Amino acid sequence: MATALSLSSSSFFQPRTKPTSTISLKFKPKASLSTASPPSMATAAEKVAPAVIVGGGRVGKALQEMGGGDDILVKRGEPVPPDFSGPILVCTRNDDLDAVLDSTPKSRWSDLVFFQNGMMEPWFQTKGLGDAGQVLAYFAVSKLGEAPIDGITDTNPEGLTAGYGKWGSAVAARLRAGGLSCKVLEKDAFVKQMLEKLIWICAFMLVGARHPGATVGLVEKEHRSEVSALIAELGAAAAAEKGIVFEGAMEDRLCAYSRAVAHFPTAVKEFKWRNGWFYSLSEKAISQGERDPCPLHTAWLKELKIV
Repeated sequence: MATALSLSSSSFFQPRTKPTSTISLKFKPKASLSTASPPSMATAAEKVAPAVIVGGGRVGKALQEMGGGDDILVKRGEPVPPDFSGPILVCTRNDDLDAVLDSTPKSRWSDLVFFQNGMMEPWFQTKGLGDAGQVLAYFAVSKLGEAPIDGITDTNPEGLTAGYGKWGSAVAARLRAGGLSCKVLEKDAFVKQMLEKLIWICAFMLVGARHPGATVGLVEKEHRSEVSALIAELGAAAAAEKGIVFEGAMEDRLCAYSRAVAHFPTAVKEFKWRNGWFYSLSEKAISQGERDPCPLHTAWLKELKIV
């Protein structure tokens, strides 16, 4: 499920201190990854491909509003039509995905485009969906029926939302028609950005949970040293596990996004799909007699009695 947030800015500032860390991240200079035009370059004549939209919540309804009136909205428990050509945009909760797949003809699985947050790869692999289309949705829909607000940040004014797969360009066209940004990435670049968003949600939600009532903005301003340490730790673990090199200044990008969604509440949710992936790396390492790659993450999960 794409994140539905309430966007606002914070009017107070406190000095930031960054922790001294022995964790080293592999970075390289940031490169341009976008193959799609920003909203200002999209033309009104750009055609939006009709789609099946699975999920009638805030994101699903917003995507329907961006279409030309010829989409099909599929609600909980309803089957996906087998004879409708075009993308199938899946906007449900992660835990509903098995039911969505069961209601979708196997001949249409290659048309599925997933808007969910979290680490999807293990689920894709178990279902034979190794090259599934995905969207990293950095836009907010605060209430059902309201227009979405783009998660533009001061470090990424071109926008962060990204698509991948067979229908990537079609989804980007739909989002641009709705006034949102969207770039289309190749697989390797998409995986890096997916991991960055996973690190963001795992780090900010966990630190926020340690400080009851903290919003994302409060974590960024008042608990920066904690979240910085956790970002570094999770980034190093993800880079080692996937054999990748992240773009430089990850912490700056993630904190900038937090400022853009400053009033979003914090809570550790959908553990299996989010923090659970990093905890599985810890469990694997410990079972093999190796050191925990995410000791701070593990300690704070135990502190909150999540594991």
